[in-house]
Amino acid sequence: MALERLPSSANPADVAAAIGRDGYAIVERVVAPEVLDRARAELQPHLDATPFGPDDFAGRRTRRTGGLIARSATCRDIVMHPLVLGAVGQVLGHVTSFQLHLTQVIAIGPGEPAQTIHRDQWAFDFFPFPKGYEVQCNTIWAMTDFTDANGATRIVPGSHRFEDRREFTYDQTEPAEMPAGSVLFYTGALYHGAGANRSDRVRSGLNVTYSVSWLRQEENQYLSVPAELARTLPDELLRLMGYARGAYALGYVDDLRDPLDALRGVVKNDIGLGDLDAATARVRQRAG
Repeated sequence: MALERLPSSANPADVAAAIGRDGYAIVERVVAPEVLDRARAELQPHLDATPFGPDDFAGRRTRRTGGLIARSATCRDIVMHPLVLGAVGQVLGHVTSFQLHLTQVIAIGPGEPAQTIHRDQWAFDFFPFPKGYEVQCNTIWAMTDFTDANGATRIVPGSHRFEDRREFTYDQTEPAEMPAGSVLFYTGALYHGAGANRSDRVRSGLNVTYSVSWLRQEENQYLSVPAELARTLPDELLRLMGYARGAYALGYVDDLRDPLDALRGVVKNDIGLGDLDAATARVRQRAG
């Protein structure tokens, strides 16, 4: 079964529609491969220093390098890519806000076997979220070409609507093959896993994940990005990283201060919680 693909001209609505229908979307050649080459060059010392995974799931021939906001200016632009933020905003549009969940380069070495097929949202202590209620929207940017032979991510199309705790064999999955510079979108409920790398080269992907703001982030952005560096970053990126109230009242600092004001040492008189009227209206809309 050939997986459907969207051209680089696709807009956020096109991507969100595909994700809602199939649980995934592949958008080809969103950026030039040279953009991801630049990110790799910025990250190279950290990539070289990253150890292999400690178990079969993480991959004993796979390196997972995080902390990308602090380590790569190019990755900051990728995290904020308009197509991605627009699509994620629609997929997770049933909540007040979404946040950056993790940033990671996944480099799968030759000889790595296939990863167990899983759902990323199982990271939340295997909580059984209601079917159809999405809490994550994930992206994997192809830093190298993704092929069946080199470990392209394997997915089960439509499985975001399946029951929880399902098990799948390798033959029940499809490889998300795509040229460098392309992006695979998928929800936290989609069953997927890294493919086996049967080639003689490393397959590298840039994994950037977003989640609803009332869940804990997998990568702790407040410690991954030192405060002195965070203070130099744009407000929009900082709020996406978590320096914002989540939902109505989550994440304020001491006397109801906005977390971004607290980071920057700004003193304001208009302290408070979030927009209660908007939050109430959203609840009523869901109920009605």
